[in-house]
Amino acid sequence: MATFEFSVSATEGAARTGVLKTSRGDIRTPAFMPVGTAATVKALYMDQVKQTGADIILGNTYHLMLRPGAERVKRLGGLHSFSKWDGPMLTDSGGFQVWSLSQLRKMDADGVTFRSHIDGSEHRLTPARSIEIQADLLGADISMQLDECTDFPCSHEDAEASMRLSLDWGARSLEAFGDRERQTLFGIVQGSNFPDLREASAKAVASQGFGGIALGGLAVGEGHDQMCRTIDMTIPHLPTHFPRYVMGVGKPIDLVEAVARGIDMFDCVLPTRAGRHGQAWTWDGPINLKNARFAEDQAPLDEAVDCPASQDYSRAYLHHLVRSGEYLGSMVLSWHNIAFFQALMHRMRDAISEGTFEALRSELSTRWAHTKSKPRVESAS
Repeated sequence: MATFEFSVSATEGAARTGVLKTSRGDIRTPAFMPVGTAATVKALYMDQVKQTGADIILGNTYHLMLRPGAERVKRLGGLHSFSKWDGPMLTDSGGFQVWSLSQLRKMDADGVTFRSHIDGSEHRLTPARSIEIQADLLGADISMQLDECTDFPCSHEDAEASMRLSLDWGARSLEAFGDRERQTLFGIVQGSNFPDLREASAKAVASQGFGGIALGGLAVGEGHDQMCRTIDMTIPHLPTHFPRYVMGVGKPIDLVEAVARGIDMFDCVLPTRAGRHGQAWTWDGPINLKNARFAEDQAPLDEAVDCPASQDYSRAYLHHLVRSGEYLGSMVLSWHNIAFFQALMHRMRDAISEGTFEALRSELSTRWAHTKSKPRVESAS
């Protein structure tokens, strides 16, 4: 298995910036991966995604397995060719759907049997099948081990059982992945919010031979403060030479606080989901374009963001589009939100390099204090 070269160029406290090198291009870290659930980042052309500054996007194993079918994607040239994205791509394993679609699945020690939410057809997902779909059929540059995520909150007993199952599935995922020159596989730490389980899981995953490590079991309703505590109890037990990925996170303040704790990679459906519901994220926090106060506001969304969606359309026009249910409103707001998230990552990378990250963190924490109060649950975009 290839282990992509990962180098850290600057640090400030635990925050760090660097580069993860892949055969399809470099990933500047900290990195935010737009979510392309069904081979598309909703409401955007791939050229627009790239123009926002995204180095890597995420694809979804479960949804592509069901429609159009992973074997069909393979016949059509793989997920990169199919979706017209030529940069690095990470695919999730389907493990999130093991948790989020619990009413449609039966799980055992060897894997999960799903009933499709589309047509009720039955599908089997095991560690080996997940790797086959991700690495062989979709052609992901970075695949994820199949894991199980527990509810929050849960008992120590349930969290430990889930963690140990995930470790077993990780070993089986590695065996199925084998030796590949241009692809790598990330392991996933579980353990809910229990320090002893997070430590045991982190140490075990780090010893298994993965090319990177993700923190699972977050973005499942635990809220901002508990997310931070979980990262704090995990990071000390992870090697510094691995890229660290927090899955499914999150709001801009979540990203800032996770970077402050040493996280390198993120994904979340929030930018496009918010865009489809009339919400824009800005340097002054989120704004809801449905509100009547924007009906005659001729200011752009956020002229500090270098994107046509951010600079060229008035809030009044976008208010009109959103209230009228016009597709263009969702398109422009999603484009802006992806550009804003990328601008945030760029600004954090620069701040770490310049030794000003803590000042930026303090500034943004003050601006966005009101955005971190509510727990959230993220799913497909």
